[in-house]
This record gives sequence, C-alpha cells and structure tokens, in this order.
Amino acid sequence: MTVDTRSLLWFAVPSFALLTAVLLYPLGYSVYLSLHEVHLASTAQPFAGWGNYVALLTEERFWSSLATTLKITAAAVMLEFVLGFALALALYRLTAGARVFTVLLFLPHIITPVVAALFLRWMFVSQWGLIDATLAAVGVVPPDWLGNPLWAKVTVVLADAWKFTPFVMLVLYAGLQGIDQSILEAAAIDGAGGFRLVWSILLPSLKPLVLFVLAIRTMDCFRAFDAIYVLTGGGPGTATETITLYTYVLGFRQLEIGKAAALGVLTLVILSSIVGTMIFMLYRRERQAF
Repeated sequence: MTVDTRSLLWFAVPSFALLTAVLLYPLGYSVYLSLHEVHLASTAQPFAGWGNYVALLTEERFWSSLATTLKITAAAVMLEFVLGFALALALYRLTAGARVFTVLLFLPHIITPVVAALFLRWMFVSQWGLIDATLAAVGVVPPDWLGNPLWAKVTVVLADAWKFTPFVMLVLYAGLQGIDQSILEAAAIDGAGGFRLVWSILLPSLKPLVLFVLAIRTMDCFRAFDAIYVLTGGGPGTATETITLYTYVLGFRQLEIGKAAALGVLTLVILSSIVGTMIFMLYRRERQAF
C-alpha cells in the first residue's frame, strides 16, 4: 500500500466513526444486555448467559408472535408485489398521463405512517367507520374489522399494502423504463404475448429490482410497529401481536430490558436468515432460472 493510499484511509474515519456510533455500538450493547438479567426496577445486572434466549425460545407467546409476523409479512409483501407490478405495467403501457397517475398513486407513501394508520383506523372502526357505513348503505353486513382476530390480520395487511404498494410500483416502473425495446419487439415477433411476455421477458429483466423490493419490504414489514400499534395495539388479545410489538411489551410494559434485547437479537438473526434465503433462491447458480 502506497503512502498516498494510506493517507486516503483517513477520509474513511468519519464514516466509520458515525457507523460505529449509530450501528455497531447499539448492536454490541444490545448483545451485552441480552446476556444479562436487566430490569428497570432493579440496578443489579447479573450475568444470565443464554438464559434470556432459552426463556424466549420456550415461550408459547414468542412462537405465536413469530407466526403472526411471518403470516402478516408474507401476505402483505406478496399483495404489494402483485399490485405494484400490475400498476407498474399499467403505467408502462399508458401512452399519456403516466406522470400524473404516478404522482397520484404515490401519494399514500408520502403520508407519515402514524397519520396513515390513524386515518385507516377511522375507516375500519366498527359501525360508524367509512367502510362499515358504505357497506351498510348497500345492505351488506360488515365484519368486525378490528375486533375479530382474522379480520384484524386482514386489516393490518390491507393497511400495509395501501401504504407501501406505491413504493413497489415506482421501483418496478423505473425498471420497466430501462428494458431494451428491441427485446420486446423480438419477443412479439416470435409470438410471445401476455403472460409469456411477462414471465419470460419482463420479470427476468427485472430480477435485481424484484430482489430489491422483496428484500426491502420484507425487512420493513417484519419489523413494522407503528401502523399495527395504532390500528390494533396487537389485539384483539394477541391476534396481531408481532415480534416488534412483543419486544415493546417486554421492554416498556414488563420492563424486562435484558429479555427484550435478546428478542431483538433473535429478530435480527431470523430476518437475516429470511433475506439470505430469498437472495439464494432468486440467484441460485445451479439452474440459472428465475
């Protein structure tokens, strides 16, 4: 390494210091807390080893919250991808007014998540909410959106899709703009159209962006808190209690900081495994297929 190259490393010091302050130190401190019995009602912090992790892994509530998180994440991400891709295709084929529709469709993503959740809660509230009032006006008996365990999950998924489908749409629409038109023309000459064109040409061409939006939305939805907290508070009961909500309960209601930190570390490990598996499946080298 030359002298000039070594001198350039000093320019990386501010970035590394900032990264350490906002990422590495909090992560290390969380791991430290997870290995100790830390309770806000006590100043003692005895070493617990793997005790917090064992306690969580043997709790039914942990597995229930994990299952709820996986169900909501899978349903929301798939719905957002399907709707986002369909809207992106519609805008791509639109000959006039595409920019106007893009701005209008992107508006829900601009709204602050808590404000959007409050707005949706007013819409889904029983009896006098906008959706219930509309259904009742046409003679349809509305379900208990926020009071029934199944419909509460559906409401959370729909709320997340309404908020974040515009993000998926915009990313995929930008990717469609970069596809070589000669490839599409050649496919049309060969007789490809409709589903075959989408599956064999468009989706493989968008593979990096598909991976990007799926990974980003999976990570965001897996650790979602604000919208679920405002809409259902994890209820009814624990029907919509995700891992992040359970972490909040442990840390700020039961004041078990060590156990909450352990759950945060477990969440990081689980989410990293899921995203890593997604990357492996989309970029598997054996078959070189989508």
